[in-house]
Amino acid sequence: MSLSEGQVVELTIEKPASGGRMIARHYGQIVLVRGAIPGERVRALVEKAEKRLAYAVTKDVVEASPDRRPAAADPLCGGALYSHVSYTRQLGIKSDVIRDAFGRIGRYPIEHAIDVAPSPEQAYRMRARFHVHGARAGFYREGTHQLCDAAATGQLRPEAMQAVTRVAEGAAPDLAVVSLAIAENIAGDQRAVHLELAPDRGQTGVKPGADVLHQVVADANLRGISARDSSTGELLMVGEPIVLEPLAALTGGRVADGVLQRHAESFFQGNRFLLPQLVNAVADLVPDGGEVVDLYAGVGLFSVVLAAIGRLEVTAVEGDHTSGADLRENARRHEPRLKAHVKSVEGFLADRSGTAAAIVVDPPRTGMSADALGALVKLSPERIVYVSCDPPTLARDARRLMDAGYGLASLRAFDFFPNTPHVESLALFARPGRVDERTE
Repeated sequence: MSLSEGQVVELTIEKPASGGRMIARHYGQIVLVRGAIPGERVRALVEKAEKRLAYAVTKDVVEASPDRRPAAADPLCGGALYSHVSYTRQLGIKSDVIRDAFGRIGRYPIEHAIDVAPSPEQAYRMRARFHVHGARAGFYREGTHQLCDAAATGQLRPEAMQAVTRVAEGAAPDLAVVSLAIAENIAGDQRAVHLELAPDRGQTGVKPGADVLHQVVADANLRGISARDSSTGELLMVGEPIVLEPLAALTGGRVADGVLQRHAESFFQGNRFLLPQLVNAVADLVPDGGEVVDLYAGVGLFSVVLAAIGRLEVTAVEGDHTSGADLRENARRHEPRLKAHVKSVEGFLADRSGTAAAIVVDPPRTGMSADALGALVKLSPERIVYVSCDPPTLARDARRLMDAGYGLASLRAFDFFPNTPHVESLALFARPGRVDERTE
């Protein structure tokens, strides 16, 4: 008795699924329900139906969970999908999602809860990308190209949102801006913006104008701004479109001196409150002696800190040229103990000989490629410290590492994106007998 689109059905919610929906069953057919909480009984509208799987949205709550709370004004606006769930329960759900991924995909059951470090729910985000329509900037509502009010989600500081508004209003009409990225430091006293410009600006006669950008930098109180033509790759920069992060802030005082720079265009972790915890946790998993290799190093978040706290041999690898330029500049201040390579992880590993005491990996959401993971296993480092933003791909790669003889020595998580399904995980893999095996 398969469901059909537009049907309303009463369901009992069983458990969370990766990605933000919850799992229910209707005569054996799996239903992924948005806006529900495990344990609830809801009436849900079927949005899409396939033979064995259906997607639905909660319309009425028949039996509410004690963990239900009023949802955000627009739950589909980026960063609010879990807003109807009490924060403590959100942490439990994310623990369950990680455990489910390891059991189902990694074939490695974990019976106890995974520790998920909590974050303040407001003003936690210091990096975000906005879509721009005309002179308006915002997030997209889930599954659409409709702009929604990012300020209402509370993820960014009011000053950051004011800067976004002023940039969109001041630059978008003249420069045909299609998206903007804002970067802010932990203290929130430095901001920079990067603009992506429409590829057909030449046909409309719109040209990048330094005078416009100079005015926007002043109006929005930015350190600088960059603008890239998506068709030619031409980059225009006004001011210094970077933010500087004291290493003391990144490490909670563990390192006293030095800074880490990043352009607004470069990738960087986004949660100002939990970032020092993650950085120190990674550093604590690295052995005291021997070379450390940092793959997918970004601007050098982990590798620079490792060099700054006294590691004598650190190698950092980043394939993106913008992040790689920041990495080179950040590494230069810590030479010769830190060496930077701007090339693909696969290319670096293919040319690599010898092993390392530890290899830190922080890959994109897709996880490590098969070639990169295969080459990593051949190097046979004593420890692999794996930072992941996606439990399913972490579990997949964990299975490959365990098949290659590594044990899961520890596993914990950090709630970098409250009120969303996203969670940052940190796993340590080690050869048997090298460290005490545990899953924290």
